[in-house]
Amino acid sequence: MANGSRQAAWEFFGTELKRRREEAGFTQAELGSRVFVSGGYIGQFEQAIRKPQLDVAQRIDGLLQTDGFFERLWRKLIDDHRYAEYFAAVVELERQAISITEFAPLVVPGLLQTPAYARAITRATNPFVSAEYVEDKVNARMERSRILADATRPKYWAVLHESVLRTTVGETVTMAEQLDRIVALAREWAVMVQVLPFSVGACPLPTGTLKLMEFEDAPPTAYTEAVFSGNLLDDPALVKRAQGAYDLIRAAALSPEASLTLIESVAEDRRRCASTT
Repeated sequence: MANGSRQAAWEFFGTELKRRREEAGFTQAELGSRVFVSGGYIGQFEQAIRKPQLDVAQRIDGLLQTDGFFERLWRKLIDDHRYAEYFAAVVELERQAISITEFAPLVVPGLLQTPAYARAITRATNPFVSAEYVEDKVNARMERSRILADATRPKYWAVLHESVLRTTVGETVTMAEQLDRIVALAREWAVMVQVLPFSVGACPLPTGTLKLMEFEDAPPTAYTEAVFSGNLLDDPALVKRAQGAYDLIRAAALSPEASLTLIESVAEDRRRCASTT
């Protein structure tokens, strides 16, 4: 679904929510308190500024007695077979974010991946799937990354653990080209990248990825990911803790310029290895 038609569909979701809420005689605050979100959130859902999580859509159906209408619509808009169920909502939020910051401890973040790297990582984690499945996943990842090329692109700041640079994904030349891509984006001021070196020792966030997203008219959100699972957090206290962890990581990382120098050095090492094999 194209971004324009998707947004129109979310506006329909909001219009229907408002109509059915008013028919049931609830204010935004009253509905919010009964489905465990604020009245302000209900207003943002109705204006298509923010998208509800699945459990909220289900509770709205139960309270307004809409026979699963909002859950079905949510699944149609959010669910995308190209993404894991726990990640589909994150993709939608990335499109709305004005700022995205993330920490990657093991692999290059999806928004920075080249097609070859995305293909290699998909094949490594799904060794028995068809070529069509792999290409579907790669195309979806490239579609996501287009937000960094848009005129209204979000501010994007990533901290990569040094292991991301040192771990070979795919062919040696694939890694060199991937690292070149990161440097090129940073040199073009499209993104900000830092490296958390091995010399730092223990990491303030020892396991899993962390993504923080800020929005123009909605509260910030944090997303954490582990093995085959992810958590989308919008509780202010949890988001604040996640931001604190990210700030510690960013403070311990190399400066942006020193980070690019390291990435370029590792890329050159990769190219030399590729030329001698």
